[in-house]
Amino acid sequence: MNVFPHIEANPAILGGKPCIKGTRISIEFILDLLVSGANVQQIAEAYPQLSKIAVEEAIRYASKFSKNEIIAEVKSVA
Repeated sequence: MNVFPHIEANPAILGGKPCIKGTRISIEFILDLLVSGANVQQIAEAYPQLSKIAVEEAIRYASKFSKNEIIAEVKSVA
């Protein structure tokens, strides 16, 4: 059972950022819209390729994974 059927993370799309399946709309972008004052209905209307269910799922996804945040220092190799 896939808990987040509308969300995918594909390395070939947006560098692997989680996004709504079949779009290039990232979970991060949806959260930015919410922070700027948009609600779920407004986001779904502004982006017809998104359903209200997909937007709500994006919020649940972000909530779930922000609770398990792991911060790791990454050093680049020159």
